[in-house]
Amino acid sequence: MGQVLYRKYRSRSLSEIVGQEHITKTLAHALETGKISHAYLLTGPRGTGKTSIARIMAHALNGLEYSEDPHFDIIEIDAASNNGVEDVRDLREKVQSAPTSAKYKVYIIDEVHMLSKAAFNALLKTLEEPPAHVIFILATTEVHKLPETIISRTQRYALRPVPLEKVVNHLKTIAKSEKIDIDDEALATIAEHGDGSFRDSISLLDQARSQEGKITKSSIENILGRAPAEIIDDIISYVDSKESAKVAGKLQEMYDQGYEASMIATQLSRQLRTRLAETSDYARTQAQLELLKQLIDVAGSPKPSQLLELVLLSHALPPASTQSQPKHEIAPDKSQVKSTEKKTSSQVKSNKVDDTAKPLSNPIKEEELATPAAGIDTSANVGERPLPGQEIVPAGELTPETEDLWQEVLQVIKQTHNTLYGIARMAKPYLESDILTLETKFPFHQKRLNETKNRNILVKCVSEVRGQSTNVTCVVSQTTTNNAKNESISKDISTISNIFGGAELL
Repeated sequence: MGQVLYRKYRSRSLSEIVGQEHITKTLAHALETGKISHAYLLTGPRGTGKTSIARIMAHALNGLEYSEDPHFDIIEIDAASNNGVEDVRDLREKVQSAPTSAKYKVYIIDEVHMLSKAAFNALLKTLEEPPAHVIFILATTEVHKLPETIISRTQRYALRPVPLEKVVNHLKTIAKSEKIDIDDEALATIAEHGDGSFRDSISLLDQARSQEGKITKSSIENILGRAPAEIIDDIISYVDSKESAKVAGKLQEMYDQGYEASMIATQLSRQLRTRLAETSDYARTQAQLELLKQLIDVAGSPKPSQLLELVLLSHALPPASTQSQPKHEIAPDKSQVKSTEKKTSSQVKSNKVDDTAKPLSNPIKEEELATPAAGIDTSANVGERPLPGQEIVPAGELTPETEDLWQEVLQVIKQTHNTLYGIARMAKPYLESDILTLETKFPFHQKRLNETKNRNILVKCVSEVRGQSTNVTCVVSQTTTNNAKNESISKDISTISNIFGGAELL
């Protein structure tokens, strides 16, 4: 069996390390001048050369030719599996013995952040004052997890992700040497997927060379399970143009073809980063930044497909100010409306909170979620609830005070009920006396908000922020159900309901 490419083309000297010249030049100069430290710390993303540099340094410090074969005086320790205090105590005893044949005993501790707190404490004294014949080289991808006392006792070198063009050029050299038939677009796709990691990029090239014929961009995308770039562009365009039904339809199409939500989210993130670097439109930049931040959470979610759909659809909905206002057959008395607006304004101002949401003084208990909130009728079918008449502010009179109140409520909800927040933030609020009416664009969102558990949370949060008991009801926009223009997208709206309706989000 042939040697894997990553091992075959591992760097064997500091001069062969690609993309880390800011480190290799400094280390080479230190070796030449004999300015040797007792402890080094190499940090940076995986696959950028930390282990290679550590091994090269261990050999160079001892004046040895680089070799993949183990050396008795070069000890590699994986902190992920040797992270206990007993392991470190054993190390402390062994460092006291002199090297067998080399000048220095070099300990390479990989993924050092995995050591326990007790192990770090046990290591600290030895790291601070090691025997003259001992040198430590620590490596980690998560330097923020290291105690400051450890970092301060080392010389730290931070490795960077390797630039895309350098990865591509290195892959070209390997492909030429191995007689691998691959085009430039495929190499660029491999390098892009590696995200600055040589190891990941070379490993993918190794995997791709087993296929027959010329390796193309399409074949690499098939290996990765990536969607074609034009589909990703379509989704972003639909989000920008606020075509939520098309977003839902395109996502469903991709799922049917076997694409995973986490990979779609990754591709969307990369494409958005590219667009952000190219656009000068401030408003669009802000919207895309917010979308990018939310996409980052998709891969780590227990339900990535549902979170991805919710994120994209929330950004694909038009702003509340541009949505059609509901029409009502009976208008309330104007004097009553003005009186209500005055009352609401004073209530909101008296209960104003800062941007950092304060927790509820009386947190919602589990048993409270099982029973309907006071004053809320749960007997009627969700789809049969009519639009309120006199219970909400008339069309075109959504008050700033109500919007302020609702934003404060949303910030409270966000702290403990993130999925509910994602749905509630798309609703439009209308306040009349002790009733807050939430108007949604889609029946699915109304259904979710009207669930007993969710409405109890809403009632609790609204009442607490206002400082008085407040009922909450949720309705579907009359324009969504009655407007003839929306008949052409009714099937897509149904698709949205089907996507979410079959799974429990909360």
